[in-house]
Amino acid sequence: MIKVLLAEDQHLIRGAFVALLRLEPDIDVVAQVHTGTAIVPTALAAQPDVAVLDLNLPGLDGLSAAIELRAKLPRCRSLLVTGVARPGDLRRALEAQITGFLLKDAAPEHLTDAIRRLAAGQRVIDPQLALIAWETPGNPLTGREAEVLRLAASGASAAEIAQRLHLSVGTVRNHLTSTVTKLNARNRVDAIRIATETGWL
Repeated sequence: MIKVLLAEDQHLIRGAFVALLRLEPDIDVVAQVHTGTAIVPTALAAQPDVAVLDLNLPGLDGLSAAIELRAKLPRCRSLLVTGVARPGDLRRALEAQITGFLLKDAAPEHLTDAIRRLAAGQRVIDPQLALIAWETPGNPLTGREAEVLRLAASGASAAEIAQRLHLSVGTVRNHLTSTVTKLNARNRVDAIRIATETGWL
């Protein structure tokens, strides 16, 4: 029996996943959570073989939770699921050695097949997402530029970003200008949009 932990914040979708998985004779949903912060403590208690994690969860996103879960319960394999195909998300997951990534609009049998394959030690990557990632250029932003842009996206001013990151205001403005240039954006707001839609933030 494959023991599964399911993390999804939308009750209707979580219920549909549970109902689908309960139809499978070799899969048992041993735990359900609706926030990212509940994943690791629940997994340590339930000891699942596979954790099916929504990428965008409140509290802690699914990728961050999967990385923490991999460190604390290495035998549990994580399957990230997302409704939006963003190549940057897949690249970050692969860099973090996450072994499963699936789009939510995949056929139900793809979900159950992915769980079985992960439990058997295989890797599962949604082909549509892999193709998008293959065709999209890599993230041109440095870690610091992405960090500055992420703070700008949260509404922080250049002075606030400078204080938080222990930089000068001029350096923050230079990073923001650089991100606009690298992303071929019209302005800072457009740069935030591009980076977010591509999954680089």
